[in-house]
Amino acid sequence: MTKHIPDRQRLLELANGFRAAAVLAAAAELDIWTTIGAESLSAAEVAGRISGDLRATTMLLDALVALGALEKNEGCYCVPPELRCLLTEPVIQQQLPVAESSAESILPMLQHMANGQRAWSQLAWTVKAGFPAPRPASIRGWEADRAAFIAAMHAICAPIADELVAQLGPPHFRHLLDVGGASGTWTLAFLRAVPASTATIFDLPDAIAQARARIDASGMAERITLATGDFYRDPLPAGADFAWVSAIAHQHSRAHNRELFSKVFMALVPGGRIALRDIVMQPCRTQPTDGALFAINMLLNTQSGGTFTYDEFAEDLQAAGFLEPQWVIRREDMNSVIVAHKPAK
Repeated sequence: MTKHIPDRQRLLELANGFRAAAVLAAAAELDIWTTIGAESLSAAEVAGRISGDLRATTMLLDALVALGALEKNEGCYCVPPELRCLLTEPVIQQQLPVAESSAESILPMLQHMANGQRAWSQLAWTVKAGFPAPRPASIRGWEADRAAFIAAMHAICAPIADELVAQLGPPHFRHLLDVGGASGTWTLAFLRAVPASTATIFDLPDAIAQARARIDASGMAERITLATGDFYRDPLPAGADFAWVSAIAHQHSRAHNRELFSKVFMALVPGGRIALRDIVMQPCRTQPTDGALFAINMLLNTQSGGTFTYDEFAEDLQAAGFLEPQWVIRREDMNSVIVAHKPAK
């Protein structure tokens, strides 16, 4: 592999990248795009609606225009029609013409990234301390921050879920256990792929509340059981022959993952299978690049999380009793999948 050393200019560009990210983050936290919606508003009107300072609001709006995230005409600001479906809340999306409302909003993901920026700004502190720095809630509050996280997972997974499930075969199963299934995005994709199947989503109560709303609108509610609980403390619902553990392992230490995998093992019927979706690192731990950076995200936001290699995942699955771990989908992002099975007897 050719080693690329960034030059002086590239290093400065990397260090300066926070500015555009901070502008988008502030707009997401203030919900600027939803505030404007399909209207064309002056800076004073926007400031009034968000209870913002006029001078500061004007500067933020102009920066958004410079980034292409707003348009400005005769002193008024509007959201480009091509971006309305991406940057506004669902209540606004429902009012858009069909041509403007086909994509999933990324607003929850931008709000979640804004929350993450506060942690990333304290990286040096965390490296010295060895644990996440204390940080305040956003101006939206802790409850809204948590809701944004759950909705963000749907926003990032919905566009790729059906394709990834198809790459798995699709898998053959009778009953799916979606561990930490959050908003139900993956469960719905699996049930679309295997029409005769049923599923149980297991997650914390606030996540299940989002799942219920999405599932009620899906037409598949009768095939899905919603179970509340904490997989740190509670046993998992038994009887599934396929368990999906999506983007969970990186939040925990290997020791905690072994405990979780053991719970999944106990919950599955003989011969049942587990599938892990996560970033999988190369043995050097510097590749893929996104994985190395995501490990920092876990350093900043969890007590013991990180990113792991295939060999580490395989060892931890086998320690829990699973056989023949296989890295069946190899990607450099969060969408690698490792599958293993419980003995049939």
